[in-house]
Amino acid sequence: MNQKLTLIAGSLFGALSVMIGAFGAHALRNLLTQTNRLETFETAVKYQFYHALALILIGLLAFHLQHAGLRWAAICFTLGILIFSGSLYILCLTGITWLGAITPIGGTFMIIGWFSLLYAVAKSL
Repeated sequence: MNQKLTLIAGSLFGALSVMIGAFGAHALRNLLTQTNRLETFETAVKYQFYHALALILIGLLAFHLQHAGLRWAAICFTLGILIFSGSLYILCLTGITWLGAITPIGGTFMIIGWFSLLYAVAKSL
């Protein structure tokens, strides 16, 4: 992912976090409360938003640091959001519980992304 795409992805995921969070808090609150999935839904939104901000940070850092680790961090954060938050959203809305088994894969991508960011910064400064 290049700088522009990383910044676009971060901005898009950030906007979607607010929209999905508001939708969950208002339109889906009764459903999520009845199925005891409100906390799970909120976790998905929080992690999506944190990693959207991280993508924006990476996009901005890429203007100053030229390291492949930044690209890998952006890719891992994007995959992490899609798999971690995406699987939790689908789980909350459909009740398909086996999706909980793939959620940790998304979390692993997020962790790898943070270590990639750490490596890129440590090697560049």
